[in-house]
Amino acid sequence: MKKNLLVKLFLILLLTVACTMISFGFPLFGKTWDLSLGLDLSGGSRLVFEADTRELAEEKKQQAIESLRKVIEKRVNLFGVTESNVVGSRFEGKDRIIVELPGINDPKTASDLIGQTAQLYFAEVAVSEDNPEQTSLVPTNLTGADLKSADTVFDPNTGKPSVSIEFTDEGSKKFEEITELNIGKPLAIILDGEIVSAPVVNEKISGGTAQISGNFSVEEASQLEVQLNAGALPVPVFLVEQKTITASLGVDSVNVSLRAGIVGLIMVLLFMVLMYGRYGLIADIALIIFGVITLAIYKLIPVTLTLPGIAGFLLAVGMAVDSNILIFERLKEEIKLKPIREALEVSFGKAWDSIRDANVATLVTSFILANPLDWEFLHVSGPVRGFAITLALGIGVSLFTGLVVSRNLLRLFIREEKK
Repeated sequence: MKKNLLVKLFLILLLTVACTMISFGFPLFGKTWDLSLGLDLSGGSRLVFEADTRELAEEKKQQAIESLRKVIEKRVNLFGVTESNVVGSRFEGKDRIIVELPGINDPKTASDLIGQTAQLYFAEVAVSEDNPEQTSLVPTNLTGADLKSADTVFDPNTGKPSVSIEFTDEGSKKFEEITELNIGKPLAIILDGEIVSAPVVNEKISGGTAQISGNFSVEEASQLEVQLNAGALPVPVFLVEQKTITASLGVDSVNVSLRAGIVGLIMVLLFMVLMYGRYGLIADIALIIFGVITLAIYKLIPVTLTLPGIAGFLLAVGMAVDSNILIFERLKEEIKLKPIREALEVSFGKAWDSIRDANVATLVTSFILANPLDWEFLHVSGPVRGFAITLALGIGVSLFTGLVVSRNLLRLFIREEKK
């Protein structure tokens, strides 16, 4: 029993040290992690795209703009930006999509990725009967619309980056038929009007996979992967504005918020000691461990932290303190009836039901606010989603620190106290 307790405490110490190094920017395994800040805290880029909907009937414009917004949002997510804002608007009769990207200080790179449509198709190479040296490209019905997924891979023979693509069931059939008809002939892969590869077909290819090999750099291959995965834009778009925006709250607001958070945290720590004495000190240690683990997770995922996200974190701090208060109140009652070691185990068991119900209810609320399934009937924005994500992560960590860290520290504390 004693050995198991020491092993658990050692693992908690190891986890705490690692998370502290990550949280405070010390290198771990030769790498450091930075905290991603949102538009309100660090600024970013703002892009405005104008959609060409002139050819569409009025009743189809709204549907096209909504589809356009989803495709651009998907591209932004593939770009690695979290808590971005992608909204549609109408300005002087023109349909626009406004994209705000926190932490992206190069709007041109973002606009190239978001606004560009990767047009991909396969073409047969036809040889002229009159002049065998004269060839022409005959487009097939196999296009980027038949793609299921794309991944950046490295050619095992050359070591160069290339893009592996997988077709849909329909695309697989088309690809099999095309390769069967072109055995011994080159099959051109055309991307945005340029031949990127023209491998010779040696045999009929089944299974629905292929590889686009070109003179790609790693960045070019990754960008092509993103464009192919993101799909085609439903209507043409034109970039009409791009600019770098500064933090809306400013440095002073951020500093005031941080000072308020630190003061609030100190007051909570003092409250726990005043109310529960030495047990409160254990709760304070667990709360500090909660803070460094949560901050480390924010950096590792990474989570883009905005002011609503900070609010979600502070609310989770309250939930973590609530768990300890429930446990200690139970402990005070059980100590009157049982030996302290037995009272400790019983109090954790009885408090668990209340802690579980409260945290499950909050997790359900976080799930609804985050709307990870993108349900149409729920409105969601980047800051609201950030609040929900930080709150949900905080609840998960608070359960760990409340039920594992506090419990084992109290076991050690009581064991030493009995000696």
